[in-house]
Amino acid sequence: MRVPKVIFITSVLAMATIMGLSGCTIIFQKGRRADIEKISQLKNDLIELERAKQELEKRLQDEINNNQVKVEMQEKGLVITFVAEVLFDSGKAKLRQDSIPKLAKVANVLNTTVADLNVGIEGHTDNEPIKKSGWKSNWELSTARALSVLHALSELRVNEPRLSAIGYGEYKPVAINDTREGRQKNRRVEIVILPKTTQKAQPAETTDNSAQEENLK
Repeated sequence: MRVPKVIFITSVLAMATIMGLSGCTIIFQKGRRADIEKISQLKNDLIELERAKQELEKRLQDEINNNQVKVEMQEKGLVITFVAEVLFDSGKAKLRQDSIPKLAKVANVLNTTVADLNVGIEGHTDNEPIKKSGWKSNWELSTARALSVLHALSELRVNEPRLSAIGYGEYKPVAINDTREGRQKNRRVEIVILPKTTQKAQPAETTDNSAQEENLK
């Protein structure tokens, strides 16, 4: 059964709106009802994430003004970025006591506004080699820091099955490591609120060319 042309055009417009809001890439094929449903779900996800973004910006206003925290929509979801020094002492993975109230503000939104969405915690470092802190490498340090934030959110009553943690070490910088300011930006923990709908690029459809090539063999 063919999908009416008006529905297809409406879907294209919806896709363009969503991409404009989030930077997400959406791939779908004409006439596939499942794709239309995915676009609708993604749009709902983005509305939910935008609501959470506004709530987080309100609760973390002081931290944002002091350049300790950044809240932004990225392709992977809604990202709350903490400068590492706000959460940890240098070379350490134990949370500073004064960081708990800041994480509690995040946990409150996770437990209310987006209580049905999963949360990934990502640890990142600069490219300075480990010297005195005892970690084998920046991978271990970044992973331990991500896990510390995960356990803190768990203690703040964020449902544990929603949580995951990963350490990237120095390998996903957001700034150059040649300056002090750049290294500070790279030392960070990102709390990522993940949308329910994750679009994956699908392989291109097989055309008749493959059959033609087979006939030539």
